[in-house]
Amino acid sequence: MTNPFIQREERYGAHNYSPLPVVLTRGEGVYVWDDAGKRYLDMMSAYSAVSHGHCHPKLVAALIEQASKLSIVSRAFYTDKLGMFLERACQLTGFEKALPMNTGAEAVETALKAARKWAYTVKGVAKDEAELIACEGNFHGRTIAIVGLSTEKQYRDGFGPFPPGLKTISYGDADALEKAITPNTAAFLVEPIKGEGGIVVPPVGYLKACEAICRKHNVLMICDEIQTGLGRTGAFLASMHEGVKPDAVLLGKALGGGLFPVSLFLTRKEVMDVFAPGDHGSTFGGNPLGASVGLAALNVLQEEKLTERASKLGQYFVACLKAIKSPVIKDVRGKGLLIGLEIDERLPAHDVCLELLKHGILTKETHRTVIRFAPPLIITEAQIDDVIAALKKVLPG
Repeated sequence: MTNPFIQREERYGAHNYSPLPVVLTRGEGVYVWDDAGKRYLDMMSAYSAVSHGHCHPKLVAALIEQASKLSIVSRAFYTDKLGMFLERACQLTGFEKALPMNTGAEAVETALKAARKWAYTVKGVAKDEAELIACEGNFHGRTIAIVGLSTEKQYRDGFGPFPPGLKTISYGDADALEKAITPNTAAFLVEPIKGEGGIVVPPVGYLKACEAICRKHNVLMICDEIQTGLGRTGAFLASMHEGVKPDAVLLGKALGGGLFPVSLFLTRKEVMDVFAPGDHGSTFGGNPLGASVGLAALNVLQEEKLTERASKLGQYFVACLKAIKSPVIKDVRGKGLLIGLEIDERLPAHDVCLELLKHGILTKETHRTVIRFAPPLIITEAQIDDVIAALKKVLPG
């Protein structure tokens, strides 16, 4: 019998997603429940947006308290919440300025606009000649400009023409970056670990080499940490694993505590000051409700040592995955609690996810051959053991 919730969504909603056949109605910690009351371990965390766990009581309290006072007034006025949130974010990341938006894609668009204007007003690039470089297999969002930097055929088909001045190079190849840079290059946009691209970890030293190249050529290095930041990989920012200090960082997803869309573009004063009043904005960006939740999310991350948990439990999770004896497993990779299990293409990863669903494990494949494991950072070893037990039942031995 067709589920009425699924039937209604399929009838009235756009078919731009292909959800697993489960209807979720409640969440707490690392668990979610469906409309029949069955419990599942969440290995997706809403693409890392729920790093703190579902309905974290401190974050819910912050949301309710602020919602009962003041939710949104637009940036036409000051509020008593935004400054504290931006100050805390700058303190934790080491940047001088932060510009708040809502979604990760908006943060990326903000960075691209800032990089272009910086190129014209500071670097001296001729008008409308600025170039932006990203990596093959990237995922920075779905807007027209960002899709113009994508190399994924489906993301591009039917959505052109794209803005000029966009280049892509091989990921993990610092020499390719140096060769692609011209006097017109404004910025290099890079994920410290490719998430949607298949949980791909670049060679050790890659980000550090890219940092040196960008410094040498006066090119902004912008790290997209929307999925990898805020403790997910076992460091507060994934770029910190190599001691890299990019010119700018993008944060989102977990910044809203799994409750509210909050994102940030963080950079130094020289770059941020290219924006004048009216150059850029967002009706909802920086609203007091989002700022309150964002500040609470940053504080809980520190108070509960979630970064340290991600490091320790990520090592445990990877060791358990590598111990599974199955001929279909090709690779286990990742950092912290951002882990990809690559399997033989003859066994569709989507089918594995459907089987895991039957055993109470929720996750989704990426790039057709990689099963992702990115649970809330509050997960325990015992819960990881439950995931491993289910995998052993599902994968051929």
